Amino acid sequence: MGFVTLARDEPDQLPASLADRAYAAIQDQLIMLDIPPMSAIDDAALSASLGVGRTPVREALKRLETDRLVVSYPRRGTFATAVDITDLAYISEIRVQLEPLAARRAADSAAGPVRTRLAELADDLQDTDARALDRDTLMKWDLRVHRAIYRAAGNPHLEDTLVRYNNLATRIFCLFLDRMPHFDQHVEEHVGLLRAIAGGKAKTAERLAREHVTGFEKAVRAVI
Repeated sequence: MGFVTLARDEPDQLPASLADRAYAAIQDQLIMLDIPPMSAIDDAALSASLGVGRTPVREALKRLETDRLVVSYPRRGTFATAVDITDLAYISEIRVQLEPLAARRAADSAAGPVRTRLAELADDLQDTDARALDRDTLMKWDLRVHRAIYRAAGNPHLEDTLVRYNNLATRIFCLFLDRMPHFDQHVEEHVGLLRAIAGGKAKTAERLAREHVTGFEKAVRAVI
């Protein structure tokens, strides 16, 4: 079985080493709950399914522990972390500050080719019937848009932080998606945000990003 990872919008984002490739592949499985929360991680099985040795997988799992996606216990092994709804408030508290910052920075400073790609992404999303998508495709759209915006902000430290917390938020999204009647609207909100950034409308982008994060938290809490 080969690697199945989320599409990257920049060529230099492609994983380079075996450990990087294993990290990206396992991360996707954890985010999408293909590896269920609290389940044991079998590094030998992952190694076989990904077609790499156990050493890259173990290196990847160490990084994923830092990301709070797995946890290791002495003499017990490594497990996927639980999806704890009490973390939603903590995650949202961080994202509501940093997501608008990233959107504003991207609108202010993104280069012309980056703006073009964001506008094209908005066009693609607008032409997509979100309600017709399966869960995995919908979630990967959501992740793709957020990661493109973070990268466009041009601050690698901000990007790394937001990727980490958006990954955790996406696990919560996946857990409650089936109960959310208007989940497609959450994804479709990205169109206006992407167009604001592409058009250099910093204040609008900042506002839309903040509303997007607060709206997500409200939508989840409404179905708990």
